[in-house]
Amino acid sequence: MLEMRYIRENADKVREYLKNRNSDFDLDSLLKFDEDRRNLLQEVEMLKKERNESSALIGKYKQEGKDPAELLARMQTVSAKIKELDQKVAEIDEKQLELAYTIPNKLSDTTPVGKDEDDNVEVRKWGTPREFDFEIKSHDELGVELGILDFERGAKLGGSRFTVYKNAAARLERALIAFMIDVHTGEHGFEEIFTPQLVRREMMVGTGQLPKFADDAYKIEGDEMYLIPTAEVTLTNLHNSEILDEEELPKYYCGYTACFRKEAGSGGRDLKGLIRQHQFNKVEMVKIVKPETSYDELEKMVNCAEKILQKLELPYRVLALCSGDLGFSAAKTYDLEVWVPSQGKYREISSCSNTEDFQARRAMIKYREKETGKSHFVHTLNGSGLAVGRTLLAIMENYQQDDGTIKVPEVLVPYMGGMTVIK
Repeated sequence: MLEMRYIRENADKVREYLKNRNSDFDLDSLLKFDEDRRNLLQEVEMLKKERNESSALIGKYKQEGKDPAELLARMQTVSAKIKELDQKVAEIDEKQLELAYTIPNKLSDTTPVGKDEDDNVEVRKWGTPREFDFEIKSHDELGVELGILDFERGAKLGGSRFTVYKNAAARLERALIAFMIDVHTGEHGFEEIFTPQLVRREMMVGTGQLPKFADDAYKIEGDEMYLIPTAEVTLTNLHNSEILDEEELPKYYCGYTACFRKEAGSGGRDLKGLIRQHQFNKVEMVKIVKPETSYDELEKMVNCAEKILQKLELPYRVLALCSGDLGFSAAKTYDLEVWVPSQGKYREISSCSNTEDFQARRAMIKYREKETGKSHFVHTLNGSGLAVGRTLLAIMENYQQDDGTIKVPEVLVPYMGGMTVIK
């Protein structure tokens, strides 16, 4: 959420970045709410001043033996009018806040301006896609033939976009989770956290999933509880409504959770395989830092995600997302895309974002300066470290062999109980 004063004083700048984001946000309505609110508050202050002056006069009249009846009647009228205006202010506050929750974050100065994903900027590549001397298969073909992925029973249990993992696939999924967390905690300094995967509404509001993206969230009927779409929600909101001491920062958290998304806007894309599921596993990284360090911390976070892919020897590229492809809460985002041989292209496997103080304002997360005692909003960052199912499918396709088996990446062999080949 943006500070209303910033929006009011930088209206033209806000219009420009909304345009660059392809946003249809109604800025005029928000500014009108703000103007009406300030006018009402000014009127209330004038009435309160009159009431205070009348109260003083009433005391004076009584001391002088004068009849204060006319002043008392006026005070009652003024008090009733103040109550009426306070109610109008409260109503405007509610409407203004509801609308303010749907304005996207401002852009970092280093975010490239562009219309859509075609305007994203490639920053670097790592690894060379493997050349196969046999006809390659997609991960869903391999999974069915090896008997380790069951899409039919997944659909029977939960409908489309659900999958049952069996035997080596189930173990590989578990191995990847453990491997990723071990690397992030052992080499990158993250603290491992395991959180609830069902949260209260205000936690989803805090990180920007609600109210804007309610259609993509799984809500528990009859209750204001939601299944999380990412551990970004829980890891960031660990400090919801807290003021941290300066010495506590930075905080690095990582954790595994299942993630739940309706994929309401995905249409008919990626119906086959594991690319786009309603339920999937992810290891998430979250950083809570001081504002002056947040962009250095973003670069470090991207490197942490890259290190996982490098250890797995999976070719990938890093993209700086343009303004038109940027997520709602992000000021700047890097996507990591892994090579998927059957599709002949790179597909997203991690997204690392700096939200600056956008989420901190919504979740009321601050830190207190040691020397001055002043409090400021923190900056929050989040990134996939990595999406586990997409990592699994990338391994299946990049490590497939001509006899239909799949070689296990060397770093995962200990996590697979010594298994070197999935047969």
